[in-house]
Amino acid sequence: MDKHHHQLPLTKSTSRQRYNEWVFRDVPTDITIEVDGGIFSLHKFPLVSRSGRIRRLVAEHRDSDISRIELVSLPGGTESFELAAKFCYGVNFEITAANVAQLCCVSDYLEMSEDYSKNNLGSRAEEYLDSIVCKNLEMCVEVLRQCENLLPLADELKIVSRCIDAVASKACVEQIASSFSRLEYSSSGGRLHMSKQANCELDWWIEDISMLRIDLYQRVITAMKFRGVRPESIAASLVNYAQKELIQKSLSDSNIQEKLVVETIVSLMPVEKFVVPLTFLFGLLRSAVMLDCTVACRLDLERRIGSQLDTATLDDILIPSFRHAGDTLFDVDTVHRILVNFSQQEGDSDDDMEDVSVFESDSPTTTPSQTALFKVSKLVDNYLAEIAPDANLKLNKFIAVAETLPAHARTVHDGLYRAIDVYLKAHQTLSDPDKRRLCKLIDFQKLSQEAGAHAAQNERLPLQSIVQVLYFEQLRLRNALFCSYPDDDIKPMHQSWRINSGALSVAMSPKDNYASLRRENRELKLELARMRMRLNDLEKDHVCMKRNMQKSSSRRFMKSFSKRIGKKFNIFGHSFSRDCSSPSSQSERTESKITERT
Repeated sequence: MDKHHHQLPLTKSTSRQRYNEWVFRDVPTDITIEVDGGIFSLHKFPLVSRSGRIRRLVAEHRDSDISRIELVSLPGGTESFELAAKFCYGVNFEITAANVAQLCCVSDYLEMSEDYSKNNLGSRAEEYLDSIVCKNLEMCVEVLRQCENLLPLADELKIVSRCIDAVASKACVEQIASSFSRLEYSSSGGRLHMSKQANCELDWWIEDISMLRIDLYQRVITAMKFRGVRPESIAASLVNYAQKELIQKSLSDSNIQEKLVVETIVSLMPVEKFVVPLTFLFGLLRSAVMLDCTVACRLDLERRIGSQLDTATLDDILIPSFRHAGDTLFDVDTVHRILVNFSQQEGDSDDDMEDVSVFESDSPTTTPSQTALFKVSKLVDNYLAEIAPDANLKLNKFIAVAETLPAHARTVHDGLYRAIDVYLKAHQTLSDPDKRRLCKLIDFQKLSQEAGAHAAQNERLPLQSIVQVLYFEQLRLRNALFCSYPDDDIKPMHQSWRINSGALSVAMSPKDNYASLRRENRELKLELARMRMRLNDLEKDHVCMKRNMQKSSSRRFMKSFSKRIGKKFNIFGHSFSRDCSSPSSQSERTESKITERT
C-alpha cells in the first residue's frame, strides 16, 4: 500500500492506528473515496455489497476501471462515512443517541437499504430510533441536537418530527403524572385537592430542551402547546431559554441570532395573562428595542405589559433609548404606547392590528380598576419626574405622557406638580404660553397642604397659576374654619369656583395687568399668612372652649366666647357683626374681584 493509500480521513477522532484496525491489510485497496477532503483507501467489494449508491457509481464507470470516487455533500462528513464504511466491513460499533441521526442520514445517502442487503445500516438505525430513542425524552433531545447539522435531510426522513412528537408526549405525560401525584385527600371536606407544590418544580425537561437551537426549540414548544402542556410550564421554559441565549451567550452570538431568539420567544408566549413575569417582558422589550426587532414583536410586548402595568416599577419603565445622539435618554415613545394600551384595554380588537401578533386573554377585557389607575398614576408621575431633566425632552412628549391617563386616575396631584416643577427648572427657556399650557395639567385643588405651600412661593410657575394656588389655599382655610365652627355665621366657599388664568382684562394693558397681578399676588400671600395665624388662635380657643364646657354649662361663658370669636373672625379685613354685610355678599365680592383681576 503506497503512501497515498495510507492517508487517513481528516477527522479528530480517527487516527492511523484505528484506521488500520478495520481495513484489510493483506489485500491491496482498489478504490479511493474522498469525503470533504478526507481520503479513504478501501475495497470495492464490501462497499458495493451494502451501498446502492457506490454500486451504481462503480457500474457506471466499469469500462474506465474507476479507482477514485468523490462523495459530495455527504451528511455528517467524514465521521458519518467512517461509521458506514465500518458497517460495510462488518466491524462492530455501538449505535447511540449521539450517532443514530448520522447513521440514518448517511445510510439514506449511500442507499444502504434492505434492497441491497438484509439487516442493512438503514433498518438497524431506524429500529434503534423507534424502539429506544423515542421512548426516552433525554435521548430525543440529544438526537435533535445532532439533527441541527443534518437538515434538511433529517426532516425529510422524519427524524426531527418523530423526536419532537416524542418529547411533547413525554412532557405531557409527565405533567399529568405529577398532577396526580400532588392530589391530596381532605378529611375535613371529603374532597380531593391539589397540593401547593409549585407547578413547574417537576418540569425537569425545561433544562433539557434549552440546549436546542432556536428553530428546533420553537417546534418543540409549539408541539407542547398543541398537546396541552400547562401555560405556566411553557412560560418557565421560555424564560429559561431566553436567559441562556440572551445573557450567557450574548458575547458569542451575533445580533442577528439574538434578534431571531427574541422574536421567536415572543411569538411562542402563551395567550393567558399573568403567566409570563412582567420583569421578563420588560427585559425582552429592551432587547427588542436595542436589536430593532419587528414592529409586530414590539407591539405584542407592549400590549402584554400594558395589561399588567399596575404591577410595574419605575426601573421597569425606564427603557434606554438606542436611537441617534440627539434623542432623549429614555425611550418615551415606547412608554407612551404602553400607557395607551393600559388605558384602552377594552377598546382594541384583532381587526385593528393586521399582521400583528395580538395579545389575547381568556378573561373578558375590562377597563382598569380605580386601584390599578391609582398605582399607574403614581408610576407615571415618578417617571415624568425622572425624565423631566432631559434637555432633549420636548414639551409635547412630556404632556402626551401626562395626559394619557384619565382625569380621575390622580386623586392627588403632588407627584404631577413635582414632575412639572423639575421640567420647568431644567427648561428655563420655556416661553410663558408653554408654561401656562404645562401648568394646566395640574388641578391645584388636588394639591396637598405642603405642595400648595411650595407652589405658592414657586417663582418658576406662571403668575396665573400662583394666583390659583393662593386662592385655593384660602378656600381650604375658610372651609376648615367652617367645619370647626358649624354654628357660626361663616359659610364655605363653593368648590365650583374657578379662575380663568388665561384671559387678560380688556380694560387694562398687558403691562398694567401684569403689575396688578403681581401686587395682588403679594397681598394674597400676606393674607394667607394672617389667615394661618388666625386659624391657630381659633384652634387654641376651641380647645379651651371644650375644657370649659366640661366644667360648666354656663350661658355666660358661651356668650363671652362668642364675642371673642367675633373679634378674631375677621378673615378678609371686614367685620362679621350683624349690622355689616352678610357672608354671602362678601363671598360674591371676593369672587368678582378674582374674576376681574384675571
